[in-house]
Amino acid sequence: MRRIKYVKNVVILFVRRFGLLILLGILGGGLLFTFYDKFASVLPSVHYERIGVVGRFSADNIPLEISKKVSTGLTTLGDENVPVPAIAESWETKEDGKIWIFKLRQGLKWQDNTQIRPRDFAYKLPDVSVSYPNNESIEFRLSNSYSPFPAVVSRPYFKKGLLGVGEWKVKNITSPGGFIKSMTLENKLGNREIYRFYETEQALTNAFKLAEIDSILEISSTQKLEKLNKIKISPIYHEDRFIAIFFNTENPSVEDKTIRQALAYAIKKNEDYPRALGPISPLSWAYNPLVKTYDYNTARAKEFLDKLPKEQKDNFTIRLATIPSLLPIAEEIERDWESVGVKTEIQVATGIPEDFQALLATQVIPPDPDQYALWHSTQTETNITRFRKSPRIDKLLEDGRRTLSQEERRGIYLDFQRFLLEDLPAIFLYHPVSYKVTKE
Repeated sequence: MRRIKYVKNVVILFVRRFGLLILLGILGGGLLFTFYDKFASVLPSVHYERIGVVGRFSADNIPLEISKKVSTGLTTLGDENVPVPAIAESWETKEDGKIWIFKLRQGLKWQDNTQIRPRDFAYKLPDVSVSYPNNESIEFRLSNSYSPFPAVVSRPYFKKGLLGVGEWKVKNITSPGGFIKSMTLENKLGNREIYRFYETEQALTNAFKLAEIDSILEISSTQKLEKLNKIKISPIYHEDRFIAIFFNTENPSVEDKTIRQALAYAIKKNEDYPRALGPISPLSWAYNPLVKTYDYNTARAKEFLDKLPKEQKDNFTIRLATIPSLLPIAEEIERDWESVGVKTEIQVATGIPEDFQALLATQVIPPDPDQYALWHSTQTETNITRFRKSPRIDKLLEDGRRTLSQEERRGIYLDFQRFLLEDLPAIFLYHPVSYKVTKE
């Protein structure tokens, strides 16, 4: 009895002391339950999403779409890929583009709340020396004049520890063997995006089916997902890259531009994809839409081929090399070429064959229209077409990277595209499409 009386007294004292709080809690809980839908619409909600990515990436090579959430560069690319201020609030050039000085935006901090200082930027660029003339500027000295330099420093920059200046912060990263397995981003509201990386699209697809991930950042084919219920598939048009047939212009079979033009006319252009009319992105301020388009025309193709010597025409064969993922496109091209009498052999390779005739491949387009590395005759490693017979194009590419005026550069690159499409060291086909997949 004494025990029961003791407990009773404790409860009475507790209620006397905290009775008002208990009553308010009951009333508040009742109101929240009754009007939950209205409260939920105004209360902040924490978003949590697991996103699948295909490919092998290191901490130094994070996919651009992810890295842009975490940071930015000294500049960033605005409309028509024109560099605009970002971490740097302004810049100037001296000695005809050999010296570039960037003034940092004042008051900007890294995600660890430390002030951004010039010496935080330890750029290592070929033939470029970096110095810090004061507490707010970075100076780059180049060996040669180079007008595209502001676009070079547009890539997102990270302080040690993957600290950036963006809305999202790298909360956690696992990278066994040097390759990222997963990466978690978090913003100031507490929302999280967990990126999980898979080596193949098959593994990525399986992870989505098994609900290991909620969405797919990008995938080239959705054929194995289309039968799933309650998913949304959104196309992504990549106008920052193109698919083309690159010719080895030193190969006797295709060194004559008339043959390359005939092969271009013989290909049906796939209307499901945006056409690529040249090597410069249609997003660029220097894009030229007024070039020779080589629309499908078998009569024109046969007209050019009929001009070949009979022996060459009768034995004319093209070896078309490509990677496995582009094999279906190669097979369509094979049918088109054989329909005009060109025997075609497809060679599947994992890289660029040492002595190819024609190569079907994807090429990423630089953000600046400078195409020196891809087409100039001196670039033996990156000019895979070995295109060396146009001093006019060489001169345009040289002038384009020395000229500082954007309007003058635009005129140079309009001519470059026009002349390149006439010589046709590559048949430009289309801009590729990939797909984002989410659950509805």
